[in-house]
Amino acid sequence: MDPDAEATPSTPLGEYIRRQRELQQLSMRRLAALAGISNPYLSQIERGLRDPSEKVLDALARNLELSAEALQAHTGPAKDAGDDGEAVVDAIRADPRLTAAQRRALLEVYRSFTAG
Repeated sequence: MDPDAEATPSTPLGEYIRRQRELQQLSMRRLAALAGISNPYLSQIERGLRDPSEKVLDALARNLELSAEALQAHTGPAKDAGDDGEAVVDAIRADPRLTAAQRRALLEVYRSFTAG
């Protein structure tokens, strides 16, 4: 087991990434380097402390030999169920019919309309 990994990830996405990394026999440091992110950032993603950007999800998926959609399918529900903005963002991220590029575009448009 990777000594840098926490015992129990707190999100379905983090758990799925960790499981796939371990199945591929990649250390946390190696996957982070391949994805172009820091080891602490990957650790935070796996533990559910940080939500990765679409770009980072794409890089992780590519290096885990998965589709970005496979990772998106494991994103959890909005952190605050009363926050409609987060629910919209989570719905966009979780929709398997959208490509990664379509998700990025929709999120950018949504955030531009709701910023302020």
